[in-house]
Amino acid sequence: MSILLRDQVGFGGSCHWCTEAIFRSLRGVTQVEQGWISPSSEPEAFAEAVVVHFDPAVISVETLIEVHLHTHSCTSVHSMRSKYRSAVYTYHAQQAQAAGAAIRGFQKDFPSPIITQVLEFGAFRLNKQEYLDYYYSNPDKPFCKVYIDPKLRILLDRFAEVVDQK
Repeated sequence: MSILLRDQVGFGGSCHWCTEAIFRSLRGVTQVEQGWISPSSEPEAFAEAVVVHFDPAVISVETLIEVHLHTHSCTSVHSMRSKYRSAVYTYHAQQAQAAGAAIRGFQKDFPSPIITQVLEFGAFRLNKQEYLDYYYSNPDKPFCKVYIDPKLRILLDRFAEVVDQK
């Protein structure tokens, strides 16, 4: 088996603007594509999500999953879950196994059961250009201040060692 120098994984669970800002802020993340992902099992069931391209020599998929679980409501069942599906979208069997093991391992951090699903990636639709890189293009907008800044504070407080200080 060859070692991938770059890999990718999808994440969904909250607004894709929030999720994009979180993963864009991490060392080892080389690109974040923001839009909608559907699992291979439901090709028409798109939900807000991001595709994270990363260098596994710098940041592991397990660390990315831990960040994801701690920066969205990974235990909350609510009426908007079809739009904001809590999921890790994997690209190969080894990644799916690692994701499942990571979620089970991080359950100890949460008082309620994690509802985040491990799903095989199906399809991706990119958001409109005007909404890409939303936070870093509009950090002073009210949405960013109210919803994204608190998530970035969690990132800085809990995961400072993997935050890209640039």
